[in-house]
Amino acid sequence: MRVLVTGGAGFIGSHLAHALVEAGHDVVVLDNLRRGRRAAVPIAAEFIEGDIRHPDTVLTATSGCEVVFHLAAQSNVMGAMDDVDYSFTSNVAGTLNVLHAAAECGVRRVVFASSREAYGEPEQLPVSEDAPLVARNLYGASKIAAEAYCEAWRGTAGLDTVVLRFANVYGPGDSGRVIPLWLARAVRGEDLELYGGAQVLDFVHVDVAVKALIAAMKPGVQGPINVGSGQGTALRDLAARILALTGARSRLVLRPPRGPEVVRFVADVRRMRSVLGIEPPADSLAGLDAMVDDLVHS
Repeated sequence: MRVLVTGGAGFIGSHLAHALVEAGHDVVVLDNLRRGRRAAVPIAAEFIEGDIRHPDTVLTATSGCEVVFHLAAQSNVMGAMDDVDYSFTSNVAGTLNVLHAAAECGVRRVVFASSREAYGEPEQLPVSEDAPLVARNLYGASKIAAEAYCEAWRGTAGLDTVVLRFANVYGPGDSGRVIPLWLARAVRGEDLELYGGAQVLDFVHVDVAVKALIAAMKPGVQGPINVGSGQGTALRDLAARILALTGARSRLVLRPPRGPEVVRFVADVRRMRSVLGIEPPADSLAGLDAMVDDLVHS
């Protein structure tokens, strides 16, 4: 099957592209390399360097594809605050371009990667897919808007779309988020900075995220579906585990909270289990060991 992965040179997208190639699919990767790396794209995949903000580029990449995995986005909360225009044109207008191209090219299904940020600060944990979407930041707002476009295209153009809402995904190749930042600082013996200190978040390994994306290809799968571990990890405990794994003598230094960031989130993963058939690992942070080994031996 010919499939398109937008953002396929990025963290989750490149892992997905490799898994799809290994499964025997004909994979097209579209990425503007703003954060992604050309070297992360599978050799066997067709690579198009381009931007989802350009409709003609998206249409060319989509031609002949049966399934589109739409992961390309401004995917950083603070980055979305720093560059509001790019966040909107990429996450919202870019998603519209993807949906338009998918409908025009007769794509069978679009799998859209949304985020737990769409929920904002939840009233209770764990958070089910039926919880209200009340974004706390511009990134979350852009994901809500993109989800709405997916649903609208589903209802008006008959385009089959499914939304997956990801918790905090981590694993090899990630950068700019708390786990890779803290691991790198610990290995260098530098202090770990924690903004606020009350955070309890749901971390899920990228392998689980990829399994969920591939499972969502199947006809009949309906979303939205949370993709997470169903476990809450206090960031203070995460720091302690990283320091223990690395043997670092770094300190955990508290900084003032950053207003736009969500402090508490744990995904209700019952729908992930029942609809996608995916069971999260018993230890949501088991993947840290391999990441530490990679850092130490790199």
